[in-house]
Amino acid sequence: MANHKSALKRHRQSLEHQARNRANKTRVKNVVKAVNNALRAEDLDAAKTSLVTATSVLAKAASKGAIHWKKAARKVSRLTRAVNQAAQAKA
Repeated sequence: MANHKSALKRHRQSLEHQARNRANKTRVKNVVKAVNNALRAEDLDAAKTSLVTATSVLAKAASKGAIHWKKAARKVSRLTRAVNQAAQAKA
C-alpha cells in the first residue's frame, strides 16, 4: 500500500476508475447480449431497437476509454450486419 499522500490519492482514483470501467464493460456485454437474444428469437423489431441502444452504449464506453474504439466499431459493425441479414432473410 502507498504511503505518500499523492500515491494514496492515485490509488483511490484507480479504484474509482476500475469500478466505472467494470460497470461500462458489463453494460456493453448486456446490450450486445440483448441484440443477440432478439436475433435468436427472430424478433426483428426488438433487435433493431436493441441495436440502437447498443450502438450508443458502445460509443459511450469507447469515448470513456473503457474499451478500445476499434473494438467498439467492430462490435457495432458485426451487430448491424447481423440485424441487416436477419431483415433480408425475413423479407
